[in-house]
Amino acid sequence: MILKKQVYQADKKANPFIGILLFFISIILFVLTAPFGLIYGLLRKFVVKGITGIGEFSLKIAISVDQLGNVLMQHLLNALWIKTGGYKFGNRDETISSALGRNNKLGTLTAFGKSIDKILDFIDPNHSLNSIDYYIEPTEEIIDTLAWIFIVDGRILCTRSQGKKTYYIPGGKREIGESDKLAITREITEELSVTLNISSLDFIGIFEGQADGHKPGILVRRTCYSGYYEGELLPNSEIEEIVWLNYKDRNLVSEVDGLIFDFLKEKGDLQ
Repeated sequence: MILKKQVYQADKKANPFIGILLFFISIILFVLTAPFGLIYGLLRKFVVKGITGIGEFSLKIAISVDQLGNVLMQHLLNALWIKTGGYKFGNRDETISSALGRNNKLGTLTAFGKSIDKILDFIDPNHSLNSIDYYIEPTEEIIDTLAWIFIVDGRILCTRSQGKKTYYIPGGKREIGESDKLAITREITEELSVTLNISSLDFIGIFEGQADGHKPGILVRRTCYSGYYEGELLPNSEIEEIVWLNYKDRNLVSEVDGLIFDFLKEKGDLQ
């Protein structure tokens, strides 16, 4: 997958009549221009890269059509393929297969949805799970956050907020215009009173799970980085406690952080 570098922002509210007008204009332009674009694109790719070029071009079109289908058929798919509380279809940046995979992981597919998933698995093993796109733009169903992974002697640094019982890997949300590294550096300084060395930050992975305190189907996505810091670790802001946890403490953390624990344990970093 390709990591998208832009900072995501919520869509601005639009005049519904403008939306209808733009819809019809886009349909007319598509019908008039798409055939010529398709033929030219296929010929150009064939001349440049042969059959391989045609295959690459076709795959891009297939993904775009799949994304269109995820928006166009969202209400029908939400009614037929997922249970109440499932992850919703309809993100314009996501394919149908990706949304299907998220519901597969959550166990929220209906019998119909499971049958579709099995058919796809027969054609391409683990198709929906392998199709989950962790770089799509956040929506109301995905809470986008960052996390700082810091491990010493097989134990990972975690925090507990005031009035909470669950422990979390430290981090937080981006502010508008912030990059990952700037956002996580700001959050850690606010929460733990230390300064991260930006040049030492390394991308670890992206993990998703049910969001604590939210209705079923609302996911939290954590983009994780490891790195070093300067200063003394002290709880700040809403943080009440700093702890060092082992893998045996997995039951003390949130669902998504539990997945991160599993990953780190499998790598041999967490004891």
